[in-house]
Amino acid sequence: MKRPNFLVFMTDQQRGDMQPPYTKAIMPNLERLYRNGIAFTGSYCVAPHCCPSRASFFSGLYPTEHGVWNNVEVSNTLSRGLYDGVRLFPEDLRDAGYHLYYSGKWHVSAEEGPADRGFEILYHPHGPYGKKPCRPDTDEWYWYRNGSVDQADTVKTHPGQIVRPGYTPYTQYGLHDDYFHDEDVTAAAVQKIRTLDADTEPFFMYVGTLGPHDPYFVPQKYLDLYKDAPIELPASFSDPMLDKPRLYNRTRKQYAQLSKEEHIESIRHYLAFCSYQDALFGSILDALEEKGLLETTYVLYTSDHGDYVGAHGLWAKGLPCFHEAYQICNIIGYGGIRSTQKADDHDLSITDFAPTILELAGVHTDRKMSGRSFVALLRGEDPGPWSNEHYTQSNGNEVYGIQRAVFNHKWKYVFNAFDDDELYDLENDPDEMVNHASDPAYASVIREMCMKMWQFAYDHSDNCVNPYIMTALAPYGPGLLDVFRK
Repeated sequence: MKRPNFLVFMTDQQRGDMQPPYTKAIMPNLERLYRNGIAFTGSYCVAPHCCPSRASFFSGLYPTEHGVWNNVEVSNTLSRGLYDGVRLFPEDLRDAGYHLYYSGKWHVSAEEGPADRGFEILYHPHGPYGKKPCRPDTDEWYWYRNGSVDQADTVKTHPGQIVRPGYTPYTQYGLHDDYFHDEDVTAAAVQKIRTLDADTEPFFMYVGTLGPHDPYFVPQKYLDLYKDAPIELPASFSDPMLDKPRLYNRTRKQYAQLSKEEHIESIRHYLAFCSYQDALFGSILDALEEKGLLETTYVLYTSDHGDYVGAHGLWAKGLPCFHEAYQICNIIGYGGIRSTQKADDHDLSITDFAPTILELAGVHTDRKMSGRSFVALLRGEDPGPWSNEHYTQSNGNEVYGIQRAVFNHKWKYVFNAFDDDELYDLENDPDEMVNHASDPAYASVIREMCMKMWQFAYDHSDNCVNPYIMTALAPYGPGLLDVFRK
């Protein structure tokens, strides 16, 4: 029997509640996928940055296991590529006879590109992938030497602008027909699909767009969709964050330059950007249908991480460990999935895609992954015991910051080695407004969550456990784990 095909459409920085069955964004093509598939509403990434999340998607591993921690292409990155020996699931598909096609954003390694892992590259918007010189002096000074910084840029001159003296200009939103060249990315994929034959070898195609990443510059026609739509600020927008880490406040201070109306316009543009991505995705679905490939192709729409979209007065993503930066899109349809329009509330991780796709393809591997297959959920079967606990791993972005978190449907504990910790009662405070970490009444909860965090660290090769007095900053250390107690 012929193996199924796979089409993965991954957007950049699209929040999980911007997909059906949520109705925040106008997404007719995702609705189409949802009518012929399943939406997983509790899906999360493992780090709030592109590179570690994408590496986790392709490997089924956590950052401590695959070695990618932040942007691999900046001068002070902690790592430029995957650990030696880390294998990506498309390589297993290739060895099983799949043709691999890649169009768009990679951002897994600066040392190698998709072609090094067996892909035929259809389009790459940022030049050749991989083989970037691994020097500590990669030219971050370019922006300043080439005149991108206007030294007189100290006065706000247009809506959505955030003034940053001595830095490159930043405008949060605006109009542009194709700011990130996403139309070229999808057009290349469509062109390839039109050459495929249902009777040839199976294929795995990955399409990676850059929207709806900030800044939110969108075509006018998609902004018009929301012209008369009432836009509300998030419930947590006015959170003073007096009980949150100072870094969170420092980040928010930049966005405080925007007026309430500019925050609302930012949301409007973000929603429009999501609708634009939906239209691009629709061109892929149409091409598959025209070639008679939809019923034999599993179609996955997902994202690498989320966006605060005004939550707590923040935008984009980063170390503030709020759920908006971690919840991702996840709808799978067509292929062997019969029309269900089902919203499944089992919690999933971005690491779960690798073992799931391999099982759907009928490709076996003995390689250990941290992710778990959710094929049983796709088939409407009982998956057996299922944990809804999530763990995050971040060593920060370009300015760094050790952070680990564990959360479930009741509690979220965040260990911030750079500042005060956080504890939220998600059952009674889903917007994460009140931090209980400094309240002695919650000491037993913090201890329990710390032990979960350290057990996960022990199981996943996380060496963030140095006992030196200046680095052992968690309220309860890993030595309290039962595995070490006599």
